[in-house]
Amino acid sequence: MKISWFFLVVTIASSSVLAQTPPSSMGVLRDDPNRPVNAISKDLGVTPDQFRTCFSNVNPASRGAMPEGNQKHVNKAVLLICLQKANPSITNDSLDQVMDRYRPGGRAAQ
Repeated sequence: MKISWFFLVVTIASSSVLAQTPPSSMGVLRDDPNRPVNAISKDLGVTPDQFRTCFSNVNPASRGAMPEGNQKHVNKAVLLICLQKANPSITNDSLDQVMDRYRPGGRAAQ
């Protein structure tokens, strides 16, 4: 139950921050043409539009940069909660596996 509250608080906090941050200042395109959306969404069991919608609430680090502070955890919580609405069978581990599969350098790049 504590984890659910954590995700709820993180989601609300991050949504507020993201709503106030102009996309041009984030340094990453919201629909990055280098991200294999069709493959990722297929592996997660969601549609490409569902993945794009969920990912639009994520604030990724600029290409080649490491996420700052708790950015990685906030992003993951936002993405996981949204994706689980589209496909409740997605777990933290399955999301990690899929995202690592398509991340340049895999998990080691984190």
